[in-house]
Amino acid sequence: MKKTITVLFTVVLCSLLLALSFFQKSDVAVVKHFPIDQNVDFTTYDTDLSLLSETDQDEYDVNWTVISQLDSPIYLRQDVSLLYSDGRLKGILSKWKENEQDIQLKSSIHGEDSSHFQAISFHHGEIHYADDEIKSINSMSYDELYVIDSPHSALESFDQPISSNQEEWKHTLDHATNQQLTYHWKQLIEFFEIPQSKYNVVPLTNLHVYQSKPIPTLSKAKTQQVIGQLWEGLYKNYILGISRNEQPVKSFIPIVLFSKQGHHLIVLYEDQSGEKQQLIQYYSSTENSN
Repeated sequence: MKKTITVLFTVVLCSLLLALSFFQKSDVAVVKHFPIDQNVDFTTYDTDLSLLSETDQDEYDVNWTVISQLDSPIYLRQDVSLLYSDGRLKGILSKWKENEQDIQLKSSIHGEDSSHFQAISFHHGEIHYADDEIKSINSMSYDELYVIDSPHSALESFDQPISSNQEEWKHTLDHATNQQLTYHWKQLIEFFEIPQSKYNVVPLTNLHVYQSKPIPTLSKAKTQQVIGQLWEGLYKNYILGISRNEQPVKSFIPIVLFSKQGHHLIVLYEDQSGEKQQLIQYYSSTENSN
């Protein structure tokens, strides 16, 4: 099988986003990283998953909501959210607005049997100043939901277990999903001959932890820059590629490998055609490097 390697550079992303099933439509999609604006920030940003209703025996709907708000309008707003069910992609939500301050995304997702849902969102804004200076703001949010659909009890959901029964279900679902993901990620790492011991391996759904703490070897400010550029590359190479596909893609959660030396990261995933993909993003650990 041919290896595909893409190096991520900072480029303007303007593309048609065609969505189907639970892949929401958007006329134009833009995620562009600029230097972080330290004077502007989101007042609110959140991702929420909740059990909406039981539709039939062994079937139900999950409500998926994403919001982000600012105090005042800025040049460009864009949010994108990825939803995974038991480690596989379930849907994508994306919306952009010009001269706006708030974005809300909402969808109802159909589910069957007991499942673990995970949604990670990237909230983005672009600010243009009078002197042609352009800056950006970024934040991430995350939510997860376990839905237990057992013939021996009523339909229930939780994000954190509060009973022994919920603990047992969480362990069962996590174990089954982790087995599949570990095998899949191992195949990707071996295919691209990556020395795993030289990297910190992070599932895409866990990137949100770097909203509140720095990437190892990097400062908080540098982490913001690297994460912004990472999502720019993910949007162009991973999200748009899947959204253009005419059939729903149930690919596994990608993994991000951060170099322990602090100068690059690698993203591994399978695309809409089942081809193994490798994205490489280089960066410096110094503060003034963009």
